[in-house]
Amino acid sequence: MKHLYLVFVLFVAQNNLLFSQENSPLDDLPDYITPLTYFGQRADWSHDGERVLFIEKTFGDVYEVEVTTGTIRPMTHHFFHEGFVRALYLSNGDILLSGAKNFDANDPWKSRDARNTELWVLKKDLKSPPTPLGVHCKEGPAVSRKKMNIAWALGSTIYKGEIEYDNGKPKLKNWRPLFTSGDLPSPAKGWDMETQNFRPGNENELIFYAFGGQFGFQAEVFGYDMEKKEFVNYSKSESTYDEAEGTFPDGLSILVESNRHRPKYKGMKEFLTLDIYKLKLDESGEMERVTFFNENPEYKASNPVVSDDGRFMVFQHAHAEDPAGKGRGLLLLDLKTWEKKKGKK
Repeated sequence: MKHLYLVFVLFVAQNNLLFSQENSPLDDLPDYITPLTYFGQRADWSHDGERVLFIEKTFGDVYEVEVTTGTIRPMTHHFFHEGFVRALYLSNGDILLSGAKNFDANDPWKSRDARNTELWVLKKDLKSPPTPLGVHCKEGPAVSRKKMNIAWALGSTIYKGEIEYDNGKPKLKNWRPLFTSGDLPSPAKGWDMETQNFRPGNENELIFYAFGGQFGFQAEVFGYDMEKKEFVNYSKSESTYDEAEGTFPDGLSILVESNRHRPKYKGMKEFLTLDIYKLKLDESGEMERVTFFNENPEYKASNPVVSDDGRFMVFQHAHAEDPAGKGRGLLLLDLKTWEKKKGKK
């Protein structure tokens, strides 16, 4: 990892790509955080904890990095495409992709719009292009770690479906709506939504977040019990932005992007002041801060995910004013060591 870190630092210095200001969080990382890649965003752990899947950039290629060696290999170079915005491991090791069929460099953001972004399955042998599932998706889908189940938002509705294989070809079956934004309890009724995880355990609860409020920049972490058809507001804050991210494998906590350390920021600045927190999924609303990248308001940390054994977290760093979801490299956080040293920057 020391060799990888030197390569990382040299690349940054030579290309002047990031953190040129003083007091960069990369200048003084705690000993439980190490750089994993010098580019990339929106990571996802392999089930064995040995590899991390990630997107090169918004509308870019998909890559996989081996955690112990830092070796990076492309996953989508074997076919032509218009770029992807999400890549997630399915329970069988295949990859669920989200991306548009067409890309217009003169109007790029429409390719991230739900009207254009579709879901695809890429087989893990990488011998063929991905197969479209025939549905559109708003932002990130949720993927079961145990079953071939997925959930996604489209319009004002969240759907759930199952991926099955017919003569080796993946297909989406038994898909149906779970609820609409109009079903949400106050204060989130009518807000926009994005799925995140099936809660570990029996996976009967879908974790998602809803965002709206003044300027559209208030967010709450919710759970939806698919058997009881009941909602739970876990973050319970009507004055902050709390976006659900990776769930811990014991199902007791979730990582959250939040601006709680700068609650007086309003409007668009909500997105400029993010750091990573750990939220208990016990309805207490209790949170503790994990990263301190936004101590310098020029930077932020976001999009964290936890390995299946609960030992490590991968997250991305970025400039505070970067668009939501953009990452400038991935970092690895040892959660066991963090637990011993939590609260120290």
